[in-house]
Amino acid sequence: MKKSPAMTKPRSLFEKWGHTAFRRRRLILLIAAGVAVLGGLWGTTIFAKVQTAGGFDAPNSVSQHEANLATQAFGRNAGDVVVLYSSPHLTTASPAFRSAVTSTLAALPDREVAAYASYFSTGSRQFVSASGHQTYAVIELAGATDTARQDSYDAIKAQLGAPGLRSQVGGVVPTDEAIDTATTASITRAEGLSFPILLVLLLVIFGSLTAASLPLAIGALGILGSFTALRLLTLVTGVSVFSLNITTILGLGLGIDYGLFLVTRFREELHKQDTVEDAVARTVATAGRTVLVSGVTVAIVLASLMLFPETILRSIGYGGVATVLVDMLAALTVLPALLAVLGPKVNSLRIRRSVQRPPAAENSGGWHRLAHGVMRRPLLYAVPIVVLLLGLGSPFLHVVWGGVDATALPASAAPRLVTQALNADFPGNPTAPIEVLVQFSGPVSGSAARTASLASYASRLGHVPGVTAAQLTGVRGDVARIDLGYAPGPYTPQARAIAANVRAVAAPDGATAYTGGQTAALADELSSIGQTLPWMALAVVIATFVLLFLAFGSLILPLEAIVANVLSLSAMYGVVTWIFGDGHLSGLLGFTSTGTISPTIPVLMFAIMFGLSMDYEVFLLSRIREGYDRTGDNTAAIASGLQRTGGVITSAALLLIIVIGMFSLSSITFIKLLGVGMIVALVLDATLVRLLLVPATMRLLGDANWWAPAPLRRFYSRYGIREDDGPDPAAVAEPETVPAQT
Repeated sequence: MKKSPAMTKPRSLFEKWGHTAFRRRRLILLIAAGVAVLGGLWGTTIFAKVQTAGGFDAPNSVSQHEANLATQAFGRNAGDVVVLYSSPHLTTASPAFRSAVTSTLAALPDREVAAYASYFSTGSRQFVSASGHQTYAVIELAGATDTARQDSYDAIKAQLGAPGLRSQVGGVVPTDEAIDTATTASITRAEGLSFPILLVLLLVIFGSLTAASLPLAIGALGILGSFTALRLLTLVTGVSVFSLNITTILGLGLGIDYGLFLVTRFREELHKQDTVEDAVARTVATAGRTVLVSGVTVAIVLASLMLFPETILRSIGYGGVATVLVDMLAALTVLPALLAVLGPKVNSLRIRRSVQRPPAAENSGGWHRLAHGVMRRPLLYAVPIVVLLLGLGSPFLHVVWGGVDATALPASAAPRLVTQALNADFPGNPTAPIEVLVQFSGPVSGSAARTASLASYASRLGHVPGVTAAQLTGVRGDVARIDLGYAPGPYTPQARAIAANVRAVAAPDGATAYTGGQTAALADELSSIGQTLPWMALAVVIATFVLLFLAFGSLILPLEAIVANVLSLSAMYGVVTWIFGDGHLSGLLGFTSTGTISPTIPVLMFAIMFGLSMDYEVFLLSRIREGYDRTGDNTAAIASGLQRTGGVITSAALLLIIVIGMFSLSSITFIKLLGVGMIVALVLDATLVRLLLVPATMRLLGDANWWAPAPLRRFYSRYGIREDDGPDPAAVAEPETVPAQT
């Protein structure tokens, strides 16, 4: 080991913490073991505490107000369970068909079933298919909460089959149960399959079983910590079941990323420093600083999800921030302690002798040659890559938005089959009408004027283009309910246009009209997201810009990073629209396209992938900044930075692709969409963007990459998140204005 003058004493907060972690390594590991036990015993109970599938609707919207008012006036009218009864030979007019259905429904226990409705109890033809060979029953379950209704369904689901008929069960509760079961199964499968594969890949990357196990240990601790954080959140707020998938991906993926970066740097420092303590301190001062900047950046981006009112987005925002902070803390505390205990033994149990050799010089190697090759012809690389990314993103321009319902399940799932049959074989959207509640200033019954105005209003609604029927379905006090039938599917743009026209019809004098139902709820969700999205984007851009300036002291690099991220995200959106919206590769990927994409999914993808992409950007720019501080040579700094991080970035992306790939096997379509989109973004970001586009762009800009006004350079020199290694950045000559680079 060579003597490093910079390590004679701690010179920064990061180095001081590195020395502290070395000296308190046993205490840190003891605390970490306690946290792991807590996570294993208590944190994993999160699976029984999360909310069922849902949370996509916009709170405080008109449609939500309509739903609340309808519940107050008429009680719950939800299709908790919808049972489709059919026969290839019998029709609903057959006494045998009638007897089978009525006896089955009558036998259901009153303590589990609050009410039910069928063709035979109401006489309504809306319960009979056009062929006459199918009918359905709508069951309202007993219970004031989702959990209570789930318990009621569990008690009766074995009793819903009618003798002699084909019985298929759908509705809200069975759909939620199917999605919850698939979500839990995907997490179990992903963890079970990914860990062995990741261990093998890490063994190949590091060449040592001991070193390979460290990032996995941080990833496992990250998962347990994320479960514990989510479990704590359930004590004060609702947590969506889908947040489990996201936090597991982040917990394992970021834990491995941070572990990979720190272990790689520690092995380098072992060849440079006199002692293990100095190697640990130097690792924390350099790679640890990068992990901190990266973690805070990712956490800020995920925190922007809390700006949205939708439960699923806020829930994933809470869980995502908690998960990132757990991973970051584990990487900055537990991993330095483990490295302190292992020392040179980090290279033990090796599978190749080259493990203990010093790393290649930063001015040579394959990545160094690639960087210089790109920088010799920067325009030849930059222009085609930008055109390609924009071209890949073009399908997103014709995306069709839709909701999340039973169609997210596999094509063979009973709830999906029931939904498809109801939409295709029964007239007038029997389970998804556009519902209009009219609230008068006084009781409707007994007032001839109000009754007449209500009838006139219903008639006007019936003449709205696209409405096939308008039926008064209930009057209670001062509230009346009108159900509207229509031909298109409930989540189609045509249905949303009909709902918008319905809302444009003036309410009766002295009354207020509220339009609800699935179609109106989707329209309100799109409106809510559209109003919040610009604020989210503004918050993310400003926070990221400020943080990257504090990390690198430049006003240009943050802009470059943000533009590069937008390009890779645009390509991701275009590819998932081409696959899941247009239906390409559906056979290969094992899903049935509905032609639509839920608007919440791209928002989630933006938050997650913007953060992860910035993760790799911070890794790369940290090493480039080190080189530039040391030499003042922009071109040499880019080449040396890519040489030191090219392998780490591609390895980290490959490992994260394995993690996400396991989740992409999910049978839930929108989870598969999320996984495939993230894989596409990772591949593009870790190859074309970080390894080619960023070096080409930085070469074109030259020293202007590091430009900042003199007052801001002094501010960075004093308050920036720096390693305090090399000359003061304020002392490095930088242009006062951005020069044109040719």
